[in-house]
Amino acid sequence: MAISADEASQRGHLIEANGVNFYYEVHGQGEPLLLLHAGSLAGQMWQPYLAGFVNQFRVIVPDLPNHGRSGTPKRALSYAQLADEIVAFMHALDLVRPAIVGFSDGGQVALEIGMRYPTLPLSIALGGVVFKNSDAYRAFVRDALGDTESPDVDTALLARNHPDWSAWLDDIYGQGSWKPLLEQLKPMWTTPLNYTASDFARVVAPVLVFVGDRDELVSVVEAAEMYRHLPNAELAVVSDANHGAFFSTKAANFQAVLLDFLQRHRT
Repeated sequence: MAISADEASQRGHLIEANGVNFYYEVHGQGEPLLLLHAGSLAGQMWQPYLAGFVNQFRVIVPDLPNHGRSGTPKRALSYAQLADEIVAFMHALDLVRPAIVGFSDGGQVALEIGMRYPTLPLSIALGGVVFKNSDAYRAFVRDALGDTESPDVDTALLARNHPDWSAWLDDIYGQGSWKPLLEQLKPMWTTPLNYTASDFARVVAPVLVFVGDRDELVSVVEAAEMYRHLPNAELAVVSDANHGAFFSTKAANFQAVLLDFLQRHRT
């Protein structure tokens, strides 16, 4: 769902990096803060957080490749590839040691950046991030998209079990036009991550692992396990919050946790 240069000049910016035509927005001034959105959504996901961030940071909000208004290269999606493309985007904008906050898939991409490009981020905050395909995670994907062994996506199932998610996709991409993106994402969501201790050891930036205590994808126990694998990490748990509460009812609570971390790890 790429947009024209004229549209971008009114609503945001376009820049080419690593073969991807990125749509992005910039808000505020100061030290750079890069926000990476959840899978299948777009940068507009961060709207509830902008007012709290822009007084202290220059906030850069891209749509991930194949998402929102960024370009859609014809290739299989993987967290490693998305990390490479986001790093190319960072270089294209001359971002020097930004803080990175990612949620869900955005957090997975931020974790890959920490592992693959350890000197680039100033700090990293990872929300709702898995490091192994647990039973709960597989159940969530199956409940949303259908049989995890099949490449097909059951859109009726998603609309029935996750109406808010389905409505958001309709708003971003147009009604009924988002199935191809989910068919691209499904293999990435069902492929085991297989991170090792040495992978985590490469992450040298300060890391905040944060999670809601009722997150359906990743339990507090799993988040704590990942926190213990990282050499320079903190753990925060927001009470009475499932995965979707990050975008809605608990946004203020999550932002308070994020601001505390970001303020303590500035240049």
